[in-house]
Amino acid sequence: MSFEHVDSFEKTISLEQLNNLDKSEYILIDIRDQRAYQHGFIPGAIHIEKEALSDESTLTKDKKIVLYCLKGVFSEEAANDLCERGYQAYSLLGGYGEWLIKTMEKESKGGDRLPDIEKSIQKKFHKELFSKFAKAINQYELVKEHDKIAVCISGGKDSMLMAKLFQELRKHNKFPFELVFLVMDPGYNETNRQVILNNAKLLNIPVTVFETQIFDAVYDIEKSPCYLCARMRRGYLYSKAKELGCNKIALGHHYDDVIETILMGMMYGGQIQTMMPKLHSTNFEGMELIRPLYLIREDDIKRWRDYNDLHFIQCACRFTDTCTTCRTDGNTGSKRVEIKELIRQLKKTNPYIEGNLFKSVENVNLNTIIAYKQNGSVHHFLDNYDQ
Repeated sequence: MSFEHVDSFEKTISLEQLNNLDKSEYILIDIRDQRAYQHGFIPGAIHIEKEALSDESTLTKDKKIVLYCLKGVFSEEAANDLCERGYQAYSLLGGYGEWLIKTMEKESKGGDRLPDIEKSIQKKFHKELFSKFAKAINQYELVKEHDKIAVCISGGKDSMLMAKLFQELRKHNKFPFELVFLVMDPGYNETNRQVILNNAKLLNIPVTVFETQIFDAVYDIEKSPCYLCARMRRGYLYSKAKELGCNKIALGHHYDDVIETILMGMMYGGQIQTMMPKLHSTNFEGMELIRPLYLIREDDIKRWRDYNDLHFIQCACRFTDTCTTCRTDGNTGSKRVEIKELIRQLKKTNPYIEGNLFKSVENVNLNTIIAYKQNGSVHHFLDNYDQ
């Protein structure tokens, strides 16, 4: 099949048509942001963000150009723009999401992969993943006898791995505790919801799904919709977990989230704080939040994911392809991206920078602090200076 059979007027191409083409005829370009591309991409695709397509040096007119984003919204706009500039450009219908769903459907017919995935946690990645998971639970006393824990699954790599690690822990537990694998649907698009359910089936995670309308509630909020969305989602998780008889919810924040939070607080919040390994809920009496991935590095999670050829959602937001709040436009999400890059640069000259950042909030010397807050009260060094 050649491009002569592709609709030249619509400038779109289906995944089926693409798979039947000679790869020498075209170049495949992922126009999503860097974070999304690193999370997963169609094999053979190169990465050029949409904004960079205006640079003539990044493109060629010798071959056809096939663009894709998450759902085919931005890529269609970009393809039309390139066509007006004289390129032979097409947008992949359904984008990365469509490719991901079809890939997972195909893999599900290839036999039971679960034993190998679980073996990789027990053997190959035992030191990097399970050992650090168990260490955090013991060091910070995250799990106690007769706990009933709601393992909150967003659908990303971190929460899915956390669920598998909890299952592994149950095999070795020294005391009884219960698990509920909780998935809250805040209004996912069809692709995200299907990816979550497919992965839960593949990984043998018996999820309990409940629905809310959070995305609809924050859709028209102009100021900090992502912040409001996150707070509402956590509130719903606490409420559902308590309804199910749980006394704890477990979230999938990891070591890198912790050190990024420390720097973000200093550079953008003017305060020294960190992401705690556990917290008592102030709004739901008797409930506690725990973070059992606290000591696990994100790169090790990625290596486990890629070793097992697993595909997870990158952003739960239904509006990712049409809403700028989830993109790198100066919001909290992009600040975290900036901090990631800063840490990466600092590590080039100081390989111990990450460990030092983590330890800095464990080794606070109050004798060298101008002031600090505790339980809402401010304590200043002058208070006791002359005593």
